Amino acid sequence: MTRPGGVWRNWGRSESVRPQRVEYPPTVAAVQRAVTAAAAQRLPVKAVGAGHSFTGIAVAPGVLLELADLSGLVSVDPDRGRATLLAGTRLHQVPALLAPFGLAMENLGDIDRQSISGAISTGTHGTGGRFTGIAGQVVGATLVTATGELLTVDEHENPELIPAVALGLGALGILVDVTIQCVPAFVLHAVEQPEALDDVLAAMDDRVAGADHFEFYWFPHTDRAMTKTNTRLPESAPRHPLAPVGKWIDDTLVGTGLHRIACATGKAIPALVPPINRLSARIWGDREFTDASARVFATNRSVRFREMEYALPAAHVRPAFEAMRALIDERGWRIGFPVEVRFAAADDRWLSTAHGRASGYIAVHRYWREDPAEYFEAVEEIMLRFEGRPHWGKMHTLGADVLRERYPRFDDFVALRDRLDPERLFRNPYLDRVLGG
Repeated sequence: MTRPGGVWRNWGRSESVRPQRVEYPPTVAAVQRAVTAAAAQRLPVKAVGAGHSFTGIAVAPGVLLELADLSGLVSVDPDRGRATLLAGTRLHQVPALLAPFGLAMENLGDIDRQSISGAISTGTHGTGGRFTGIAGQVVGATLVTATGELLTVDEHENPELIPAVALGLGALGILVDVTIQCVPAFVLHAVEQPEALDDVLAAMDDRVAGADHFEFYWFPHTDRAMTKTNTRLPESAPRHPLAPVGKWIDDTLVGTGLHRIACATGKAIPALVPPINRLSARIWGDREFTDASARVFATNRSVRFREMEYALPAAHVRPAFEAMRALIDERGWRIGFPVEVRFAAADDRWLSTAHGRASGYIAVHRYWREDPAEYFEAVEEIMLRFEGRPHWGKMHTLGADVLRERYPRFDDFVALRDRLDPERLFRNPYLDRVLGG
């Protein structure tokens, strides 16, 4: 968000910038005018969504375009199950927009505050071994190029560019609308429960294969994991949502209030982190309910943190996790935030972390008032040994030289960038690092 005084900060407070100019275009034409003006002044221009990336991918030293006003439903094709949304539409707004048509997004992540364009541009994903990330649901898009012109990418125009534009890091132009392949509305039966970590690891492959959506969290310094298993049911299935009081206790009192206190206490007195984690593992997440898909996928995350996440070939998740677990013990760190493990199907998006391979994701976090560098960099070394690819919107140290080796279509993407933005109007320091100048 842009604050008084003109300083933009991301949600995790890991990045900030004072743009030379901030604009709030409410229409596609206004975006075109803003890009044309920036090009004439030789100022780089970047669009920002909700600021939920932990990297500098949205940092805009020149012209910052806040797209919150470019929001809403453009059109729906109910017969084909496709919906076109303006780029600034927040994910949490989408269910209500699709509901009148009996549609839903096929899969979502566990945070729904992002804009649709920001989510696809950074590779946001949920979990489920048979489902791709959000960019994999994209069947069309429109972007404003460096010349101020509109480029339409869909099955009729430039279809070969969909795998690049659907996950473009903001490097190819300014997305102004996105077309999503939806599915009929559905509900999820959710089972969340603590289990023995070793049992979860031993059965992990079977759990992923046997469930629609499976993930688990592990609190360091404990032998317990919190598992989440979601089963897809028809929209007509009976619903048994969480009672308002119980939901408030789990999500607001425990998940937010007590967790914030625990993080602050652990920072002040690190020796208390292990017993706090053991308590958290006992009281967090033992419930079963059925509700609309979007209500189950997304959770409230109001305790501020910083995150690094790596995608690995699915077969490498367990050895990488165990190496990371041993590392935490060896270093004697006190880590208060849980480690998250999720899964996704392979896709064809050129810069997707799941490009060409079924993937598992290991995400590590630190409270935002703690320095994550030592922990993240040591975990990153492990992930790289197991063929990891970093999430574009989460903290990592890699540059173009290493990333090129990990993405078969990396040079194709850079060549497309050269064609669409030869003067690098949409550049920023992060893109210079991960794609080359």
